[in-house]
Amino acid sequence: MTGLEMGILSTGLILLFVILGMYIPVVLTLISLVGAWMITSNFDIAIFLLTQKSVETISNQEFAVIPLFVLMGLLVSVSDIARETFGVANFIFRKISGGLGVATIAANAVFASITGVSIASAAVFTKVAVPEMIRFGYHPRLAVGIVAGSSVLGMLIPPSILLIVYAFIAQVSVGSLFVAAIIPGFILAGFYAVFILAIGKYRPEWVGAGHAAAQSEADEHMTVGTALKLLAPIVGLVILVIGGIYGGIFTPTESGAVGAAGALVLTLAKRRMTWGKFWKVVVDTGHVTASICFMIIAASMYSSMLGLSGVPTELQNWVVSSGFSVVALICVYIAIVIILGTLLDSVSIILIVLPIFIPLLEFFQLDLVWFGVLSIIVVEIGLLTPPLGIAVFVVKSCLPDDEISLRDIFLGAMPFGLIMLFVAVLITVFPALIVY
Repeated sequence: MTGLEMGILSTGLILLFVILGMYIPVVLTLISLVGAWMITSNFDIAIFLLTQKSVETISNQEFAVIPLFVLMGLLVSVSDIARETFGVANFIFRKISGGLGVATIAANAVFASITGVSIASAAVFTKVAVPEMIRFGYHPRLAVGIVAGSSVLGMLIPPSILLIVYAFIAQVSVGSLFVAAIIPGFILAGFYAVFILAIGKYRPEWVGAGHAAAQSEADEHMTVGTALKLLAPIVGLVILVIGGIYGGIFTPTESGAVGAAGALVLTLAKRRMTWGKFWKVVVDTGHVTASICFMIIAASMYSSMLGLSGVPTELQNWVVSSGFSVVALICVYIAIVIILGTLLDSVSIILIVLPIFIPLLEFFQLDLVWFGVLSIIVVEIGLLTPPLGIAVFVVKSCLPDDEISLRDIFLGAMPFGLIMLFVAVLITVFPALIVY
């Protein structure tokens, strides 16, 4: 069996087992072990090689960034910051037609910059924003679409867990990736806002005749002073974490520690923390960290096995002999990821596809940081596409009743998926948009 045949077979088996419901790190580990055993014809050597790769991977000091940012995100989630951010954003955009939708996107962007998890954003804002939008006349499909679509900002705007996973697999700087994702993240949020404003102008009935009433009611409960008081600690935490990395004051790991400490202080100051909640946050941090580390170790083992089989070299030779251009390679990659997005979750796609494509990207001397931002945008489209669409299912599970169907949520999220694809094309055509 040639290396290319082994690569195709292993990828096919991984996809099959994952679709059947097996845990992706377990699948990657087993396939890597069997593959290395077949290549070396010696089980002990295969075990030794994969063990050595695992130890080398997990010994990286930057792994400390994972529990720190996870802890920060979980602390923020229990502090009710999302509700307060939404209230402030609603106050800011109170005089705009479609302002309640724009406020949801703005609040989601801010919340994303201190949590880094799309699913958390989808769950929180379904409970906070959807009832408000529907109460003031928004079309239900648009309301849930706004929340599902803007929730993906959590995986693009740093600190993002998916960016961290990509950084370790592609072996690029976490800090560089965080800085590079800032501009594309807010460009995406900006296009979302423009889309809502366009609906407000051309289809005002979709943003509700009672929208003005919603804003006047917000005026009664919110003043400029109150808005600044609520927003100051949130903005301060964002500046502390992202600004510290961007300004070179902190390494990503140090920034995670500072962010986690800041989030703890903020949560305690708001008196939202109890011993029970704190224990749950700590336990959940351990569970999420262990899961992510297991995934990264398994992906490194899979990458090592592919290297042993000669897949990268054979794939490079095939691409060169076929006359593939860089543009064609990127288009094929985007198509593969979008298709897989209908079947697999974001992390699984990253773990399976990147070890195959990264050697090709290095061969063509493409910037892996730029490619990382592109990958996250394209992978996140899968959160909104049927039949899997995890963000859509989270929104559905958090709705208080069954009046809004799963089909309506998918249809409502569709324009936002198309906007993400447009932004992906935009940064491909204009790579200078990614600065780090």
